[in-house]
Amino acid sequence: MAVIRTILKRGLGINEAEIGDIFTKWNTGVLDSFLMEITRDILKYNDTDGTPLVTKILDQAGQKGTGKWTAINALDLGMPVTLIGEAVFARCLSGIKAERVKASKLLGGPLIEPFKGDKKQFIDDLEQAMYASKLISYAQGFMLMREAAKEYGWTLNYPSIALMWRGGCIIRSVFLAEITKAFRAEPDLQNLLFNDFFNHAIHKAQPGWRRIIAQTSLWGIPTPAFSTALAFFDGYRTEKLPAGLLQAQRDYFGAHTFRILPEHASEKHPEGKDIHVNWTGRGGNISATTYGA
Repeated sequence: MAVIRTILKRGLGINEAEIGDIFTKWNTGVLDSFLMEITRDILKYNDTDGTPLVTKILDQAGQKGTGKWTAINALDLGMPVTLIGEAVFARCLSGIKAERVKASKLLGGPLIEPFKGDKKQFIDDLEQAMYASKLISYAQGFMLMREAAKEYGWTLNYPSIALMWRGGCIIRSVFLAEITKAFRAEPDLQNLLFNDFFNHAIHKAQPGWRRIIAQTSLWGIPTPAFSTALAFFDGYRTEKLPAGLLQAQRDYFGAHTFRILPEHASEKHPEGKDIHVNWTGRGGNISATTYGA
């Protein structure tokens, strides 16, 4: 939401009160949430001189550690909870204020030219980008919980977890009800994005989501959450990622081995086996003891 404010202000020249009105409207639809409500109130709160107080607050975000703990757990379990991880790093970046001030003077970038497109469409696209990124974040969160349940032998009631978040929680959101429905209908649902409601929602939001990231990139406005969410989405829906070359590199420099695709298995390169190749003809045939996939 903080990034959305920056996009609207720097990209479209919209002031805080008007952005607050946009958030008020969004809060009546799919983005209805506790954080949307409080952000609307913050944007409309003026200091004693009549100017928005938020414009005077130092842009260094603090943190208590919950995001960091989640990111560490995700890394320990090998789960790509990229949005929470990026959110933590974005706060870290905000923390090096003096260095950013110096960088702003030394590192050039594109100038933001007046927006000549359809502002209403742009704002609608921004809403879709927010919605899609939020869906991805929740999907990643439940991926992490599922993996933790398997790793630690937990029995988690996913519908009840979503229901619990609907009240008295800062991540309260209207579509938590849809998460509850999804897991009640399919308790073994592998990923929220495989549910019809969320699958339809993410595909409907996709065009606007992509347009926002493209435009903000041309402006040089950082959108860490939107960009990270889309990168995850595109990676998740890709059947064959570039990791084959990565694994070959790992085997070349560290003898970490690789596994062959089933359709290319042979007597020399059997399926399901950890394989090491002497890539140069000069090294040995000793491989590392663990594949670590």
